[in-house]
Amino acid sequence: MDTLSYKTVSANKQTIQKGWVVVDAEGQVLGRMCTKIAKILRGKYKPSFTPNVDCGDNVIIINAAKVQLTGNKWNDRIYIRYTGFPGGQREMTPAQLLEKGADRLIRKVVKGMLPKNRLGDALINNLFIFEGAEHNMQAQKPVQLDINNLK
Repeated sequence: MDTLSYKTVSANKQTIQKGWVVVDAEGQVLGRMCTKIAKILRGKYKPSFTPNVDCGDNVIIINAAKVQLTGNKWNDRIYIRYTGFPGGQREMTPAQLLEKGADRLIRKVVKGMLPKNRLGDALINNLFIFEGAEHNMQAQKPVQLDINNLK
């Protein structure tokens, strides 16, 4: 019996194949889109997924300002942060975050879906967000991805 065929192969920095993916956010629901983006960043759609390695693709999001939220969540949902000083609790709604920049809103939602450790900090750097339909990452030859076909 060949015991080498039963060994689990874990991906490492030398064996992973990272690609570039473009996702169009126009008309997409924020949370549903961001869960799929977090899975792409993590590498969970790849057969060589390894939990402790950055084996996901780099993601470019275009039309980020045209993302949707269902119901009245633009004003009812509240994101809370704390400055670290007494009385320093700050609240923001998704509408206020979108005014400051669509990249802030999407980055905050995706970061909450990634691991809370050094790997998660490294994975969020693979996310590039553009408010309009144009991006400056053509040199990487990204592949257009329809996010609705993923589970």
